[in-house]
Amino acid sequence: MQKHLVELKARTGDHDRIRALLTDAGADFRGTDHQIDRYFRVPDGRLKLRIGNIERSLIFYRRPDQAGPKDSAVSLTKLETEKAAISLATTLEQALGVWVTVDKQREIYFVDNVKFHLDTVAGLGTFVEIEAIGESKADRERLLRQVDHFRTLFRIEDNDMVSVSYSDLLNEPS
Repeated sequence: MQKHLVELKARTGDHDRIRALLTDAGADFRGTDHQIDRYFRVPDGRLKLRIGNIERSLIFYRRPDQAGPKDSAVSLTKLETEKAAISLATTLEQALGVWVTVDKQREIYFVDNVKFHLDTVAGLGTFVEIEAIGESKADRERLLRQVDHFRTLFRIEDNDMVSVSYSDLLNEPS
């Protein structure tokens, strides 16, 4: 499945306030997922295998490292069972090697085509992610307006925004 996303990641210390705002906006809560993301060594972009009890997927994406809303081209293959995901992890680890593993608790919400993550990431802290999901880059302006709307609603400041993935943050020198 190919998708175009406009997304934003920010540090937050107030999941309770954002959770209440999402509830007020009529968000559909999909559950809390304990996710292990294995990032593999690839020459371009990022390839990760996500294993959780709600979401299990092989995900390849390209996006710029920049603070604020950014475009992502995403290719995603859903895996039906944990057994299939673990088997695929073993194969990819042998073929490519694991670059980094990200362990997180993720609350998942949707408002229409906009997906929200309230993340608690081991070793990093708490974050919010906003992902407006479209079919192609032609949807970009509408997706950007959606992300900006929720950024304003959540009161996300410029200095809260994160430009890189959790994998990059975990690999930063101490």
